[in-house]
Amino acid sequence: MDAAPRAFGDLPMDPELSVPVPFAAGTDVGYGDLPAGSSLSARTLDKRRVTQCALSRTCGVCGAGLGRPLAFVGSQDELDRLAFHFPACHVECAEALLAAYDCVCVPVLGQDTALTDWVLVTTPSFEFVRAAKQDLDRRPAFQPTGSLTVSSTLGR
Repeated sequence: MDAAPRAFGDLPMDPELSVPVPFAAGTDVGYGDLPAGSSLSARTLDKRRVTQCALSRTCGVCGAGLGRPLAFVGSQDELDRLAFHFPACHVECAEALLAAYDCVCVPVLGQDTALTDWVLVTTPSFEFVRAAKQDLDRRPAFQPTGSLTVSSTLGR
């Protein structure tokens, strides 16, 4: 397993997209969902890392422990459903991640489509919901609980 936590500037880079690869996407080839010989990618999330972030209350970007408030990044649809796929983050990590991904025009961070607008939401807590057998979307989801604050919608 790779060293975590890491400062945002120390995250490995996606060789195709030239953006930092967050902890939840798998920052170590040969561990989790990344088989030996593959390249790091910001396009998908590592299922093991997502679960680790949820159960250990670890930041999806830097891998350090979380306090409050928690930040979630995702699409307007995820906000409307209150079901985010990227794990909770420190607010500073979420802001840095969105700034770094501002010019990316392909699906990243577990999104099904490329996003032109990212939503950043803060909340004091969340529930981790694993998909049921009959669910169409088999990805686990993070459901913010308590008061939500949509602190920014960042777009190109």
